Amino acid sequence: MLQQIYPQVVHPYSYELNKDMNFAAAHFVPHESAGKCQQVHGHTYFVNLTIAGDELDSSGFLVNFATLKKIVSGQFDHTLLNDHKHLFNEEDANDFPTSEVIARKIYELVQAHLDELENKPACVQVFVRETPTSYVVYRPKKVKRDE
Repeated sequence: MLQQIYPQVVHPYSYELNKDMNFAAAHFVPHESAGKCQQVHGHTYFVNLTIAGDELDSSGFLVNFATLKKIVSGQFDHTLLNDHKHLFNEEDANDFPTSEVIARKIYELVQAHLDELENKPACVQVFVRETPTSYVVYRPKKVKRDE
């Protein structure tokens, strides 16, 4: 994979890890203003997750890289994103599988897993590149921090 530099997020944590991954998926945006994107089409999405925390787990990880890949690529690779009805709702424009919404949904899936971990890391940024010239960054407004 090509080495890239991503936008940086300021956070209060001691540790930060970044995980790059990609997945091939199709989608369509069921809205009249989407133009050609109303038709089914595909992309190779490139995703970067930024996870931060103050404590490592018992194996010395902030979070296991393989687990992050399974949560994202394992779920979406070679699928029609619109078919993920538990994530995307065709009745709600805030849930169409646009790059913006995909980034937010990835955050929600990853953070749900992180919330189960004893060391409580936080997902502080999700970067989703849809094409070579277009990308989205999602950052949660508030990052959980257990004091």
